[in-house]
Amino acid sequence: METNIRETNTSESRREGSLEAPTRHTLDWKDEKFYDRDDLNNELERVYDICHGCRRCVSLCQSFPTLFDLVDESETMEVDGIAKEDYQKVVDQCYLCDMCYMSKCPYVPPHEWNVDFPHLMLRAKAVRYKEQGALLRDRVLTSTTAVAKVASIPVVDVTVNALNQNASFRKVLENVAGVHHKAPVPTYHSRTMRKRVSKIQKDITPKPITDSKGRDTTGKVALYATCYGNYNSPDLGEDFFKVFQHNNIQIDIVAKEACCGMPKMELGDLKSVEQLKNENIPVLASLVDKGYDIIAPIPSCVLMYKQELPLLFPEDADVKKVQAAFFDPFEYLFIRYKAGAIDTEFKRPLGNISYHVACHLRVQNIGLKTRDILNLVPDTTVQALERCSGHDGTYAVKKESYDNAVKIARPVVKKIDGAGADYFASDCPMAASHLATLSTQIDKPEHPMTLLRKAYDL
Repeated sequence: METNIRETNTSESRREGSLEAPTRHTLDWKDEKFYDRDDLNNELERVYDICHGCRRCVSLCQSFPTLFDLVDESETMEVDGIAKEDYQKVVDQCYLCDMCYMSKCPYVPPHEWNVDFPHLMLRAKAVRYKEQGALLRDRVLTSTTAVAKVASIPVVDVTVNALNQNASFRKVLENVAGVHHKAPVPTYHSRTMRKRVSKIQKDITPKPITDSKGRDTTGKVALYATCYGNYNSPDLGEDFFKVFQHNNIQIDIVAKEACCGMPKMELGDLKSVEQLKNENIPVLASLVDKGYDIIAPIPSCVLMYKQELPLLFPEDADVKKVQAAFFDPFEYLFIRYKAGAIDTEFKRPLGNISYHVACHLRVQNIGLKTRDILNLVPDTTVQALERCSGHDGTYAVKKESYDNAVKIARPVVKKIDGAGADYFASDCPMAASHLATLSTQIDKPEHPMTLLRKAYDL
């Protein structure tokens, strides 16, 4: 629909917003029209005009202040006064957190204005990638599996980690590669998650459970380690295995995987997303056929399989099969808890927890299941912080966007520092690291699964 907000005269279109549940349309990214620059610019102008007339999303990320500044500083003080080449400035600030779509915009489908701002930004990223490619830095930062395999080689990992902690090297890295010298970068481990959990594997007879809402869990899960989990947070695997085994859930690790594709998607490199999908989906689908449910320790990776891949590849039956079997880990535990299949005899209280809710967890529409499970622990209070950390994997690492990432994080950091909690936790280790670096109160962020293991005293 090309008609803008000011040209629409029907009474139906004058509705302030939709009271219906939002729906998501699939992305026809293989159609030639998807990459038509003029058609894209027309759609950007249409949606930017709607956003300009609304402005509800101004506090979410830097995309919207960038757009509104362009409008307000133009000669017409309307979207038609913005130079087309400046449209990309808005796109550059979007890291596809999805929160505008899920929590703010009143014009998402099925409203007839059909505004899907994140997927429009994705289209713009894909068009630019097809036209111009990407910087070497961005190609490297989004090649997470390849980088991790090299950086986690024994001895190499020690050298890489030491250099990443060296202030002089980080200044050189910023000047040469555009990686901000203050940005936290992950630590690499030669003793990966896959190696660690192999020693604590147990055979447990699965107990299928169906809760009161008809959601099935087989009691047999495959842990998709993810690049970050396998190479950068390998100890998380031990926490997952201990907690799930303690609750009589069979847990195995996926034998092999590639990156889920989220970093490449954020770059606009959709062909690489397809290549990664072709590596991962057959492996995961075969596990589903063997009776496994699937979980992952990183919310972005869960969202990729729950939402993004099904929207990019709607005709792929195996993608749909994997989607149906993929759970957030605490969503999985909560379903089992509601059916009376989770041990609630905790040994240790956790006190006060400041819990940051990652954006890619919030947009899964499952509620705050991590908070709900942790609240089962006696003498434990969880304060949920539902605001973006500004991290997004690469956004908070790049020299040109680091300051904006810090700005976005400040309200969360202020709440964390003012809470004086016993623990700070986030389901996203990258967001947790970013926030902890900016905080004056956090010594060490924790993953909620680590805290649950502490509560069980395992």
